[in-house]
Amino acid sequence: MTRLFAILVSVTMLAACNGARDLQDAPVPLGDFHLVHNIAVAPKAFKGPLSREVTEEELTKALTDATAERFGRYTGARDYHFGMSIEGYVLAQPGIPLVFAPKSILIINLTVWDDAKNLKLTPEPHQITVLESLDQGPLVGSGYTKSAQEQLKNLSQNAAKQIETFLVKQNKEKGWFNGTAEAVVVTE
Repeated sequence: MTRLFAILVSVTMLAACNGARDLQDAPVPLGDFHLVHNIAVAPKAFKGPLSREVTEEELTKALTDATAERFGRYTGARDYHFGMSIEGYVLAQPGIPLVFAPKSILIINLTVWDDAKNLKLTPEPHQITVLESLDQGPLVGSGYTKSAQEQLKNLSQNAAKQIETFLVKQNKEKGWFNGTAEAVVVTE
């Protein structure tokens, strides 16, 4: 029971955080990182039940814009590339307050390339699932308060923040962005 409670609290805290809230602050240290290519695709993106409609172009543009906004702040000397595949999404429609307040969700697969080594750092794509920020409150779904484009922007900013969190963890554990290209440890 305690474990379930801890998981629910963690998920709620992650959902409550707006991925763009810290963009005015200095970027989290990420070694010698510089993002060159920021590519998102969505040819097989699954639209979840009761989702609003968006085009493939809107999906990919929102994700690349949010990623550029977050990672454009890094000015290291070593070049890296992101390949992102949008696997699925739900952009919540209006529900019934207090009874049914659907939440938006975005699922992406991330691949990271080290340009200097010509090496994929993530042999298997790293999957990231993000929920919308709870800035309009947990009882009223974002379908009432935001357009589909606003929901998608929020999800994309949250995804970019989760990518940054993943990269910081990999850098700390494996030294992805520290030292020379020869020092890099590839994730298995």
